[in-house]
Amino acid sequence: MTRLVTFADGTTVPALGQGAWEIGDDPAWRDQEQQALSRGIDLGMTLIDTAELYGDGRSERLVGEVIAGRRDEVFIVSKVRPENASEMKMMLACERSLERLKIDRLDLYLLHWEGNVPLEETVEAFRELMDEGMIARWGVSNLDLDAMERLMQIDGAEDCAVNQLLYNLGSRGVEYDLLPWMQARDMPMMAYSPLGRGGLLEHPLILDIANRHSAEPAQVALAAVLRHDGVIAIPKAGSVEHVEANADALDIQFDPEDLERLDQTFPPPTQAVPLDII
Repeated sequence: MTRLVTFADGTTVPALGQGAWEIGDDPAWRDQEQQALSRGIDLGMTLIDTAELYGDGRSERLVGEVIAGRRDEVFIVSKVRPENASEMKMMLACERSLERLKIDRLDLYLLHWEGNVPLEETVEAFRELMDEGMIARWGVSNLDLDAMERLMQIDGAEDCAVNQLLYNLGSRGVEYDLLPWMQARDMPMMAYSPLGRGGLLEHPLILDIANRHSAEPAQVALAAVLRHDGVIAIPKAGSVEHVEANADALDIQFDPEDLERLDQTFPPPTQAVPLDII
């Protein structure tokens, strides 16, 4: 893995990581999913993203099994539910996540989305977890530009390390204002669902560009996301074959014709649009 993204504190992580949404839900796929995550670590995709919400903890447990004995190799991200983002509840939620993951500290802990708990209280809860050594850094997810600007008015919010957002060729709204705003502040964006949904990988243009590059459609979709500075992609891979294909996305170099065709078919935003969330 040769492409890195740097957090404001100087920590570097691979631009291409692994997502664990919907992993661990079906026992029939458990071995295959574990093998895929383990192979991803071997290939340098050492950032693994999960959440207490995913499978009501099943994803965290599976990730914990995979990283047993490999803790020093990985950068573990988990997320707290909005209803658990208060000073009273977050420490308990974090303790439960650490127990399921079988680790003593999260590398990054995110607010999954903004709920009813005031952001001021959530920031203070994150700071307490850092003081306790339970998390190394914190960030947010699914916050639009207005919410990020409100967040930045809070004392201590300058430590926000990342914003995790829905981002793929079919959902480019963040490119208009939010991504540039984050880039100006050296705040990486973590792109979830970078392969899209609803048949993006079967689109004729994606198939054609993949054919031109002797690549897989998923590799084209990932390369399109990763061409931007400060972006970390976290695709899910349910098989070793899939994760190996994802890793090769870093080898794709688009030419001007590719980029022009992609922008014509999946046009970048020309004005602010509501934040996409799934």
